[in-house]
Amino acid sequence: MTPVPTSTSVAPTRSERLDELPFTSKHRRLLAGSGIGWALDALDVGLLSFVIAQLMTVWSDQAGQLAWVASAGFAGMAIGAAVGGSLADRLGRKTVFALTLLLYGLATGLSALSWSVGVLLVLRFVVGLGLGSELPVASTLVSEFSPRRIRGRVVVLLEAFWAVGSIGAALVGYLVIPTSDDGWRWALLIGAAPALYAVFVRLRMPESVRFLESKGRHDEAERTVRGFEQAAGVAAPTVVAEEARVVAEPARASVGRLFGAGMARRTVAIWVVWFMTNFSYYGAFVWLPSLLVAAGFPLVRSFEYVLIITLAQLPGYAASAWLIETWGRRGTLATFLLGSAVAAVFFGFGAVSGSVAQILVAGMALSFFNLGAWGALYAVTPELYPTPLRGTGAGWAAGVGRIASIAAPLSVPPLIALGGPPTLFVVFGAVFVVGAVAATMLPELRGTRLAE
Repeated sequence: MTPVPTSTSVAPTRSERLDELPFTSKHRRLLAGSGIGWALDALDVGLLSFVIAQLMTVWSDQAGQLAWVASAGFAGMAIGAAVGGSLADRLGRKTVFALTLLLYGLATGLSALSWSVGVLLVLRFVVGLGLGSELPVASTLVSEFSPRRIRGRVVVLLEAFWAVGSIGAALVGYLVIPTSDDGWRWALLIGAAPALYAVFVRLRMPESVRFLESKGRHDEAERTVRGFEQAAGVAAPTVVAEEARVVAEPARASVGRLFGAGMARRTVAIWVVWFMTNFSYYGAFVWLPSLLVAAGFPLVRSFEYVLIITLAQLPGYAASAWLIETWGRRGTLATFLLGSAVAAVFFGFGAVSGSVAQILVAGMALSFFNLGAWGALYAVTPELYPTPLRGTGAGWAAGVGRIASIAAPLSVPPLIALGGPPTLFVVFGAVFVVGAVAATMLPELRGTRLAE
């Protein structure tokens, strides 16, 4: 049989075929599969703030060391994000996603057996390695499969699963932890669920078509695309552009390439946004239950307030998901960061006055704007880089952000000593403003194709 001549000017590429598909049941399964893993991550991170609040009482003789427990986890996340992103560009998005879920799920379960702050600190570092690797890899995988016209919205919806996990953490904190002095151990055992979920992820989720092509695995890539086309009721083309090309092995991803031609400005800007967003988010929310207890509220009442504040994350994500395809990535991200700044200042003064209404309203506003900003941030980051660098770029941006999350919990006690909650949250507000300014320096990529 004579080969049919192909032409890349006529035949659509596999990436173009994916970009133009409608949102199908296979997209929903991918989003849900990744999102459940994301929610379990949030459950683990959210539980830590409630665990620390109880351990401040149960391990009162070691209370001064508990700030290091949170920072140890974030140190692991910083390393895990950078290493996991690079591994995703070499081994595949799905493979790294599953392995990191397994790692941090098992480590979280072992954390429940801790008998001292030192042991808990080491295990939280291991948890951080897995957690830090998973988040940028999951957002990269979903971004690479999403239809072009709603790609940003789909990634924000993925991030919205964080709210589900955060609400779950607040419920566990409210219903489980106060029941006994060992409530924190039972909470961490609940957080070990991702270890079981990792098996499902590895067997059922598709590998990124763009990654498969970058490795020359065209048959696998074609089968995956045809599966999505079949779900959409779209006939596969008889001529496939990639089959007519010889794809050279791409240069190995490296951090230096993130600062190559046309990349330096966007890399610096996104690193600044990640750093500032992490600093204020983790500085505020890791210590939130403890700050309310210190303000004179009982432990159970403080956990109840945190649960109410956390519920505001859901409408924040919904607003961000809608606006990101209306205003664009840059405008949505900057606006939500500025809203976070205003809410942080109001919350700081409310915590001092003891006004329950101000604490709840300002706290819910902070939750709304901050998590909406996170959704936009995860949507824009993978779009900034071409396929061979996408995992590395997203991973290193997250890793730089985790440096801030290491410093943030440690900065809270001295800032509280300096001027109380108002000083602390004014600092957080100023940091959010710097992040908003950096967001305006990012390119606007709404409606564009992912760079190959």
